[in-house]
Amino acid sequence: MTDNSCNNDKVHRRTKTSWTLQSLILLKLCTILILSLLPLCCLSFVVVAPPPAATSLLPSPSSSSTSPSHPLLISSLYHPGSPGYKLLSQQYRSTLHSTISTANIDLNNDEETTTNTRKKKVIIVGAGWGGLSAAHALSNSYTSNNNIEVTVIDASSRVGGLVGDGYTSINGTRKAEAGQHGFWDNYCNIFRLLNDGDDNKNSNGKNGYGIPGLDINDVLTGYAEQGQYSPRGLEAIWPIYRNQQIKLPTGLAQAAYTRFLNLSIFDRITALPLALALSEFDGTNDEAWIRYDEISFRDLCVKLGVSRKCYEEAFEPMILTGLFAPGAECSAAAALGMSYFFVLQNQNAFDVKWCRGNVGEMIFDPWVDSMEKNGGVEFLTSTMVTGFDMDASTGRISSVRCRSKSDGASSGSSSSSGSEKYVDQTLEADEVILAVGAKALNSIVRNSPTLARFAPYRRFGNLRGTSVLATRIYLDRHIKVPYTANACWGFDEGVGMTFFDIGALHGTTTTTNNTEIGSVLEVDYYHASTLLALDDDAIVSKVKRDLDVILGQTCQSSSVIDAAVVRLPDAVNWYHPGSYKDMPEVTCNDNGGGGDGISNLYFAGDVVRTDHGSWSQEKAFVTGMEAANLIMGREKDSGILRVPQDEPHVKVGRTIVRVAREIIGKGVNGKNKSKGPSLVDFLW
Repeated sequence: MTDNSCNNDKVHRRTKTSWTLQSLILLKLCTILILSLLPLCCLSFVVVAPPPAATSLLPSPSSSSTSPSHPLLISSLYHPGSPGYKLLSQQYRSTLHSTISTANIDLNNDEETTTNTRKKKVIIVGAGWGGLSAAHALSNSYTSNNNIEVTVIDASSRVGGLVGDGYTSINGTRKAEAGQHGFWDNYCNIFRLLNDGDDNKNSNGKNGYGIPGLDINDVLTGYAEQGQYSPRGLEAIWPIYRNQQIKLPTGLAQAAYTRFLNLSIFDRITALPLALALSEFDGTNDEAWIRYDEISFRDLCVKLGVSRKCYEEAFEPMILTGLFAPGAECSAAAALGMSYFFVLQNQNAFDVKWCRGNVGEMIFDPWVDSMEKNGGVEFLTSTMVTGFDMDASTGRISSVRCRSKSDGASSGSSSSSGSEKYVDQTLEADEVILAVGAKALNSIVRNSPTLARFAPYRRFGNLRGTSVLATRIYLDRHIKVPYTANACWGFDEGVGMTFFDIGALHGTTTTTNNTEIGSVLEVDYYHASTLLALDDDAIVSKVKRDLDVILGQTCQSSSVIDAAVVRLPDAVNWYHPGSYKDMPEVTCNDNGGGGDGISNLYFAGDVVRTDHGSWSQEKAFVTGMEAANLIMGREKDSGILRVPQDEPHVKVGRTIVRVAREIIGKGVNGKNKSKGPSLVDFLW
């Protein structure tokens, strides 16, 4: 071993110079070879093995993660049209687009650029609570992200949706709005919007959750008692529940403090079995919704033994003014969810505030102004969506086609219909939010071959609305109205009714020199298709007759000097039995259709399914935030205030019902405890 080592050392020393030269030549040749083969190796990596090696850069489609690793590498390897992109499955394509949005990379750009040079374009269709909430969350007034460009489209001339105020009285001198809209105690997120205080800061330390400069006490009234009337006169008084001396468990509080003047205690006791249904029904639970959605609320009350008088004088008026349709035509799930949120969630749930003026002027105008000035949001009013274009390689919406009423300054192709002139334009879109109601969703899908190709969206054809008639009359003298807000029943079969003392709510009962001015009363009718055919004069005459019955001589001696009539055919969402399965979720992939929708299309509004548990304006506002959060790559409920937790006795009741179902289910179905019968199974 030693001799051989010495000999080898001698050989190496003799050939040191020649070996060094050969090594340099060989190293140079290898370097040239590697450089020449590198493009081929990269191409084979992209073409031959995108899954699993290349797709390891992406989260699994089943993963809850939304953060891509190496986003720039993903952008360069998987832009649409590349070999790697074409070999990805549709499932991985959807994952790619949803995760890459977190990094704000333009996949349709062949150059390696980030949104430092190109902003993500979000188109929002609908400027009601849902659309404005989404725009607010996406705009710079809410976040520190300057890489999103928001455009809001609405067919009306003013924003606000059903809460809009772009109406005038018959003689054209006074403004009106589409009904009165209350702000109930559980409107936590809307209350935060209306209060731009120091404690109203988002995660960036900015007061972006609120409308700049707005004070909730300047916008909304205080709490007040409410009345309930029938043709017989005053039937009930809803007090300010938070002012009662003793705080009671929910349910007991409403029974003890609500003053029913003509409904006997025996009739009210027959409503107790509804507590069983409320204990089983959890409005945040999809299974509970499906279980109770197939039956009507009236049928549920009949099966549980609620007396006819209790149903007609307590529950039917609540359903007609809360869900805008008779209980026989409303889903039991919707009725239970609505009544729990507005009335039974806690003792104070039914306490309500009203706007001190028209909502459009007091809330929407400053809100829109702040988003335009501080958030860079563009609003296109008097603009209708006419279609959607899709990118065949990505399966995503690439642009939204729309038609605007021409003001002479718009760009795009022009057309005319009669005396109206229109401008057609196409808006580029990276993400789209449809923030419209049931009627509009139905219409959009029926008129869009692009959306109609997808099963989850075709189901919107089953959605429909119910009609509202909103009126406002101006009297020649001031009359006394006991309660500023009132619900009514019994004036027209199957029609709900409310009326409000607008002068008292808006603080306009006197002039600047303290002279009394004539009363202004708002009267709104729900499920009102039978009334819409009347002409304006006939409607105003009916309104005055109904108020004369309710308010008596003081109203009968007054005269109408002006009036506003707003007809809203099929405009309010109708939660009819069986409708829940046809409603959208915030994203199509959660819509029960196997995820076979469009990955960059989102939904917002009070017709959207959500586990938040809210209703009406608050629900629309929350789903707008949820859609915006998903677009920004956040958790869906990021920054959203939850509905207060159930009270302890409600939690205990729901636990008992759940355990009982599991025990019964285990006995009937062996190990499958989830199949235990519900109250609905026993009743039907």
